[in-house]
Amino acid sequence: MSSLVLYEVKDRTGYITLNRPEKRNALSFEFVNEIKSVFKKAKDDADCKVIVIKAKGEAFCAGADLSYLQQLQKNTDEENKADSNHLAELFRMIYLCPKVVISQITGAALAGGCGLATVCDFSFATPDSTFAYTEVKIGFVPAIVMIFLLRKVNGQTARKLMLTGDIINSETALNYGLIDFVSEANTIEEDVNKFAAKICKQSSSQSISTIKKMLSEAPDLSFEEGLDYSVNMNVKARKTDDCKKGIAAFLNKEKLSW
Repeated sequence: MSSLVLYEVKDRTGYITLNRPEKRNALSFEFVNEIKSVFKKAKDDADCKVIVIKAKGEAFCAGADLSYLQQLQKNTDEENKADSNHLAELFRMIYLCPKVVISQITGAALAGGCGLATVCDFSFATPDSTFAYTEVKIGFVPAIVMIFLLRKVNGQTARKLMLTGDIINSETALNYGLIDFVSEANTIEEDVNKFAAKICKQSSSQSISTIKKMLSEAPDLSFEEGLDYSVNMNVKARKTDDCKKGIAAFLNKEKLSW
């Protein structure tokens, strides 16, 4: 496995570490490919219930690599479409993952790096972390992540972030709903570990998978379609092993640990 992306599992939590600190973990085609490969490993790992994405160095992810951006200028439309699909596949893979995905953000999360945080279920950051969709400042657009951002924050907040390209701090990101928790630099790792451990212990894997599937699909349905969909998903959920186990434990007043 490439040293550009590290992976380890501890206490049912899989830790994916971006390990390109000399480039501020900037995204290139090859780097995205490595992240996808390692993320798939974590997704398929039976010993891993929760996935944490973090990074080495002073930045979580500074967006696209400069040399990578220069190369894009020479690409044909077909090459640029393939390249765009490459990043979209990574974001889709994370967003639709049947496991809980947490980003542990230290330093800057800019452009595509901010997008990487956006597609996670939960995000922890330090007080000095910064966030921005800076694409507009170089004549580009945050097209792919927009689809995910509009599902995470309200439309006006998305406009403000994307049309100005302004860099915001953790407090503002928290108020916007872009991130979920702010932890001190010396406690963020412990805080993330405790949060992951809580999910591992108290949340059913089958329930997590179903809820995430519904969260991705339900917003696109009409009111009546949504009700029909929810009824059908309810029926399926009641037949799962986890539901049978959970109800039995509840009725027998047994303490259940997932």
